[in-house]
Amino acid sequence: MNKSSAMILIAFSAATALSGCMSAGTTAPEWSKGETPKLVGAVVETIVETDPQVDADDPALWADAADPSRAVMFGTDKTDGLYVHDLDGTVRQFLPSGALNNVDLRTGFKANGRDDLVLVGATNDQNMGINLYLFDPRTLQTRDFGFVHTDMGEPYGFCMGRRQDGVYLVANNKAGQIRIWRVRSESGAPATELVRSLKVGSQPEGCVVDDEADRLYVGEEDVAIWRFDFAPDGNGKATRIAGVDGQRITDDIEGVTIMRDAGSKYLIASSQGDSTYPVFRVEGDETAYVGRFAVTARGDIDGTSHTDGLDAWSGPIGAFPNGLLAIHDDMDEPLPGQQNYKLVDWREVKAALDLP
Repeated sequence: MNKSSAMILIAFSAATALSGCMSAGTTAPEWSKGETPKLVGAVVETIVETDPQVDADDPALWADAADPSRAVMFGTDKTDGLYVHDLDGTVRQFLPSGALNNVDLRTGFKANGRDDLVLVGATNDQNMGINLYLFDPRTLQTRDFGFVHTDMGEPYGFCMGRRQDGVYLVANNKAGQIRIWRVRSESGAPATELVRSLKVGSQPEGCVVDDEADRLYVGEEDVAIWRFDFAPDGNGKATRIAGVDGQRITDDIEGVTIMRDAGSKYLIASSQGDSTYPVFRVEGDETAYVGRFAVTARGDIDGTSHTDGLDAWSGPIGAFPNGLLAIHDDMDEPLPGQQNYKLVDWREVKAALDLP
C-alpha cells in the first residue's frame, strides 16, 4: 500500500470504522481451531518505503494528554532497530539500534532537568540488554539514552511499569526468568537497580504492567497468562488468568496489553496459533472472558496473522476518540517478506464484542 492510499484511508475510516463492512483476506484464516471470533478491520497500516523486508515484532503507542492529535507509534524491527511512525502509518524517525524485540514506554520520566520526557525501552537480543531512548513530547523527536545489560542471557519479552517511586523495566528470557529493575537518570545516563526476580515454568514473552492496580501480567507462551503482584516486596505467587486451551487461546501466547474504557478494564492477548485476540474483563481479583476478535481485510489493508506484539492506548489518540490498538502482522499482503503493524479503532472492537 502506498503513502497516498494510507492518507485517503484515514479520512475514509473515520466514517466507516463502525460499519463492520468486511471482506475476506487473501490468507486462509485459522479460526476453525477454536471459538469463532468477531471480525473487525484495520483503519491504518504502517509503511516503510525504504525497507522491503521489515522484520516487525512489537508496537507501543503514545499521545499527548493535552493535545491527543499529537501522537506516534513506536515499532521494533528485529534486524534493524526502532521505527517511530505517525498515525497515518508513515515513518517519522528511525533509530538503527540493531536487533530489537519488544518495546514499551512510560511518560513523565525525569532527566536533563525535565520531568515530562517519555522513556522508551526495547530489548536487544543481539547485545543482551535493553536499549533506552528519550522521546521529547515537545518536539516529537526520539534520541538514544543508553543501554542496560540484563545479565540474563538473551532477553526476550519486555514491558515497563510505574509506581510512586519511579519507572520500572521488566524483561524475561526463554528460560522463564523475569527480572524487574527500577530505572532513573543519573548524570545524563540510565542507572538501574534490580529489585525483584520472578519465574515461570517455560518460555514467556509478552508482558504488561497494570500501573493502577500494581500488577504484572506475563504470557507463558505454551501454557497460560499469569498475574503477579508488581510491588518489589510482593510474594511472587503466580495467579493463572487463562490457559492455552485450543478454543479461546491457541499457542503461542504472544503480546498482552490493557485497555481502559468507560470505567472498565480489559486484558487483551495475542493468540498467535489462530491469529485471534481474546479479551478479558478485569475487575479487582476477578478476570472474565468476554470474547475474541480477529482482524480481517478491509479495502486496501489486509488483515493480521500470527501476531507477536500488540499495544493499546486508552482514551483519545489521533483521530480515535475512544482508544486504539496497534497489532503486529507477520505478512503484509501482497508484499512478499514484509511485516508491519495495523491500527484498529477500539470502538469497532467494543461494538463487535458488545461491550458496555
